[in-house]
Amino acid sequence: MLGRFLEFSLATPDIQASLEFYGKLGFSQADVGDAWVHPYAVVTDGRIYLGLHQHAIPAPSVTFVKPDLLKHLAALEALGLEFEFRHLSNDVFNEVGWFDPSGHLIRLVEARTYSPAKRGVTDMSRCGYFLEIALPTRNLEASKAYWEQFGFVGMEEMEDRLPHISCTSDTIDLGLYDPAHFRRPTLRFEVEDVGGSLARLAEIGISPNGELPPPLRQIPVAVLMAPEGTPILLSKA
Repeated sequence: MLGRFLEFSLATPDIQASLEFYGKLGFSQADVGDAWVHPYAVVTDGRIYLGLHQHAIPAPSVTFVKPDLLKHLAALEALGLEFEFRHLSNDVFNEVGWFDPSGHLIRLVEARTYSPAKRGVTDMSRCGYFLEIALPTRNLEASKAYWEQFGFVGMEEMEDRLPHISCTSDTIDLGLYDPAHFRRPTLRFEVEDVGGSLARLAEIGISPNGELPPPLRQIPVAVLMAPEGTPILLSKA
């Protein structure tokens, strides 16, 4: 119902700083179109696409492409959605957005805003294997039901060091977590050797500087902070 995942949209005050950071991590840039008038770039590791917007967009947001967007608004409204914004006319790039029950923004746009990068899903960045976008969630069961109505499949992972619910789809996986573990949306990656990964990152001037989730403070994990404020959690596979 939401369409195909496009990007995790991030607002950045300095798009060049964000581009340099993700470039050091081994992300590639995708070719972007002219949908937005503000500075815009997309970086990817082959599994996750991050949209960098140098603009005061309501972000971060999980953004999907929904062709013929106008035709689908009635079905979305029938679910009880209350749109935070609608940009719909012949002279704008059609998009709508709303907040989920935990306050995370979901955006639908009518067309792609970049061309997929020529990069395989096995060509990982220095962050390792991308797992999911971790979303702090006040009510796990309610949020699980919320995402399932859009076609996601929710699976409880309560034996994990960070108990959560994985909501999977064909194009993106979302993790629903206790806000005590993640205070803000976070990118989760797995690496074979956390210490080795951190040593290699230190060689290029990147050090962990983010807050660790309390249950993980006694094991090898690290949180990197991107220039625009996006936390990136690296943990052992």
